[in-house]
Amino acid sequence: MFIIHLTYTAPLEEIDRQLAPHQAWVNAGLAEGVFVAAGPLVPRTGGVILAHGLTRAALEARLAEDPFVKAGLVRVEVLDHAIRAADPRLAFLKSG
Repeated sequence: MFIIHLTYTAPLEEIDRQLAPHQAWVNAGLAEGVFVAAGPLVPRTGGVILAHGLTRAALEARLAEDPFVKAGLVRVEVLDHAIRAADPRLAFLKSG
C-alpha cells in the first residue's frame, strides 16, 4: 500500500482553482480501484491519498497526471507501507 502525502506549496486561492480537476482525478482513481481513500488534511495544508494494487512506477506515472502536480501546487511524498495487521474489513491491504 502507498500513502501519498500532498503538501500545498501555493496559496489556497490557487489550490481552489485546480480543486475540481484534482477531485475528478481522485474520483477516477477511486472508481478504478487504485485509490482506497483520499481527503484533505485539517487544517487545510494538503491532503492524503491511500493507494493499493499498483507498482511504484505506475503510481508515480499516475501522480504526474494530478492537476495539482501538473500546476506545481504541491509537494508529493510517497510512503510504501507493508501492512502486516489490519481490521478484517481492510484485510485486502495486507502484504505478504
